[in-house]
Parts: sequence; C-alpha cells; structure tokens
Amino acid sequence: MSRIQKTLAALAAQNKKGLIPFITAGDPEPGLTVDLMHALVAGGADVIELGVPFSDPMADGPVIQRASERALANGVSLTQVLHWVREFRQTNADTPVVLMGYANPIERMGEAAFAEAARDAGVDGVLVVDYPPEECETFAALMRDNGIDPIFLLAPTSTDDRIAAVGKVASGYVYYVSLTGVTGSATLDLDSVAARMPLIKKHVNLPVGVGFGIRDAQTARAISGVADAVVIGSRLVQLLEDAPRAQAVESLRSFIAGIRQAMDA
Repeated sequence: MSRIQKTLAALAAQNKKGLIPFITAGDPEPGLTVDLMHALVAGGADVIELGVPFSDPMADGPVIQRASERALANGVSLTQVLHWVREFRQTNADTPVVLMGYANPIERMGEAAFAEAARDAGVDGVLVVDYPPEECETFAALMRDNGIDPIFLLAPTSTDDRIAAVGKVASGYVYYVSLTGVTGSATLDLDSVAARMPLIKKHVNLPVGVGFGIRDAQTARAISGVADAVVIGSRLVQLLEDAPRAQAVESLRSFIAGIRQAMDA
C-alpha cells in the first residue's frame, strides 16, 4: 500500500476527509518551496500537490500561469523540483507528495529516468494533465512499478467510457475537476458535484478528490461533505502572489489551518 493510500485510508477510518493543497514549485521564489511544503503540513494538509512549472500550462488559469512564469524565470526545472522533494523528505517521511504538471518535462528527462529519480526523491504520485488514460497504460505501469501512484483527472464532461478507463489505470486517488474551464475559474456547483459522485464511484474504486472552484473555508467544507478529499490550488497561489515575502510561509500555514478547521468542524 502506497503512502497516499495509507494516508487516505487512515482518514476514512476516522470519518475525516483529505485536504490536498497545491502550490507551484519555485513560486513565489525558489528558496521558499521546502518551507512552504512544511507550512502546508503544519496547517493540516494530508497530501501535497507540487506543481512542476511549464511554459504552456493549458489547464491552468492566469494565477497558476503566472506562478509557472515566475518559477521558470528563476530557472526552476523538473530536476530542481525533485531536489526539493528530497530535501522535504529529510524531515518529513509521512506526508505524501504528488507532482502535478505536463508531459513535456517528463519526456525530456525520459520516462524511465524520471520514474527512477522521482522514486528516489520520495515522490508518491504523479498527475500528468496531458496524459489521457487510454494512451498511457505503459507509463502508469512504470509508475506503479516504482511505487508511485498514477493519478488522473475526471471532469463533468467525462463519459462512462473515460471514467472506466481511468478506473483501470489510476491508483492513489482520482482528481475530479468540479467545473469545465481552467483552474481558478467559475463558481462551484455543489449539487452537480454531488450528482456525479455515484457515477464515478461505480467505475473507480479509489478516493475522489474534488478541486477547481474551491476558494475558502465555506466551499471546502461543502465539498468535504460529498467527496473524499478537497483539492485547493489557485487560491493558495494567489495568496502567495499577494503576500509580502517575509509573511508568505505563515500566511500559507494560517490559511490552510482555517480550511482544515472548517472541514473538521
């Protein structure tokens, strides 16, 4: 059983829901990344999604696009991101870390080389936005062979066939995008999310994390009533963009602590 699976199973046994925050590695400045990861844990995060900067993040809205641009301008690469995970692991052996990003950096490194490097760094899961499940069974198997959970996206537009395809290759959890569009857009429709959960669970025997449109404690608490985990990203990246650098770590910890408190209330 992977670190992700153990974490989410332990939460379910306590009738609690997972909190999965996202930040972009290297943003707002490279020297803060590991401290920010520890701040997320201190605030109550159960799993960390760490974004790998990419020049054309097609699924991301302006907030995360700007974060990628800032990180790339500072020379942040996939190799550097893996270095930060390794550094984080020196003092945290328990919190799962998921790399979220796009295929190009992985393919430039080479899938086999990436799998080995990610495993050795302490990565627990990988979500590659532009790897559809029907076309990456080999990649998913390579990840699992290295103890890494391949995680996939589902959307309101996903067909039964697509959901079933994800169910065949995914492990750890699946990430349900609560709305159509890019990250940080539109308004959350709780009834729509709740209506989709039974269909997803019919085909996918994994915890379901829900993200996109979750911006505050109120929406996080609402989603935790219908999903297994809450994923929050753009709001955190915006917070880091706006916060004075000296206050960034504490601002992030405090915000996540408020989300955790609301979910557990």
